Amino acid sequence: MTKAEKITLPKEKKQSRISKYVERNKASDGYLFKRDFGRIVGGTFKVILLFGLCFLILQPLLHQISASFMSSRDLLDSTVISIPRNPTLGNYRLAVQLMDYWGALARTLGITFISAFLQVAACSLVAYGFARFNFPLKKFWFACVILTILIPPQVIMAPMFLNFRFFTFFGFTRLFNLDAVNMLNMGGLLMMVATGMGLRSGLYIFMLRQYMRNMPKELEEAAYVDGCSKLRTFLTIIIPDAMPMLVSCFLFAFVWSWTDGFYSSMFLRGQGVMAVQMSALAETFRDYFISQQIALAGGHGFGPPTAELMQMISTGLLIGIAPIVLIYVFAQRMFVESIGQSGLKM
Repeated sequence: MTKAEKITLPKEKKQSRISKYVERNKASDGYLFKRDFGRIVGGTFKVILLFGLCFLILQPLLHQISASFMSSRDLLDSTVISIPRNPTLGNYRLAVQLMDYWGALARTLGITFISAFLQVAACSLVAYGFARFNFPLKKFWFACVILTILIPPQVIMAPMFLNFRFFTFFGFTRLFNLDAVNMLNMGGLLMMVATGMGLRSGLYIFMLRQYMRNMPKELEEAAYVDGCSKLRTFLTIIIPDAMPMLVSCFLFAFVWSWTDGFYSSMFLRGQGVMAVQMSALAETFRDYFISQQIALAGGHGFGPPTAELMQMISTGLLIGIAPIVLIYVFAQRMFVESIGQSGLKM
């Protein structure tokens, strides 16, 4: 077969497909073309819409990444917009130094993992009780759980601060004429998450309760017949079957605890966790900049320019959320599968 014959064969096949499509379109009185044209237009519109939404979401992050690599010369150059002309890693080295990054990373990993584990364990027990057992005022207590989702924690900040600052252990310290204990520390935070009152615990209880309600009761009844207690049934039957939703709740609790500034600033102010370090980075950089100016020029120092301050904040935020991004990359498959299964059963 010659080259000319090889080239003409695909053309003939293409022409035959077009002719067959025209014949089918005529047979359908133009419906086939309208359907395919609508699909093409609809698909193109969806692609453009998704691209626009993704750009709106990613553009601030891309801008922060670009600014973090810029030098002082690039910040002052009006011709540099997105791509740095003199890229540098000095901003990252300075942010790591000012934030005590590696120490904060180790402390945050330990505290966040423990608090997320205790929170999911407590919420799973509460959700199982709401899903399977009847007790007095059950609907009222579940309405209180929903209320914790709706009410922001800032509303109860003042009473929460006073209760944990002067903690009386349910009145026992007053009974024995002892002083109140200051629980504004890691112990107070772990007490909250272990009793199902941590950050967004109401949401986890609701999600797990909805999941467990749709689980077949026959499995539990079979376990009861075999002599299992309610606690053993919960540990051996419910927990393995609800593992997809538990993984989802654990990842949510881990991520939200990592970036939470409310409870961290109240209970973990002296621990140097990542959320506190990120929130204090602007003040830390301002003090560092003033001290550098005093050391170089003497006399009174002045604050950093706004562009350099925002650049340092962007750099600190990027290295602060980098572990969360890595965790999502490695746990992406499990996370997506858990969300998919939980969505089907909810």
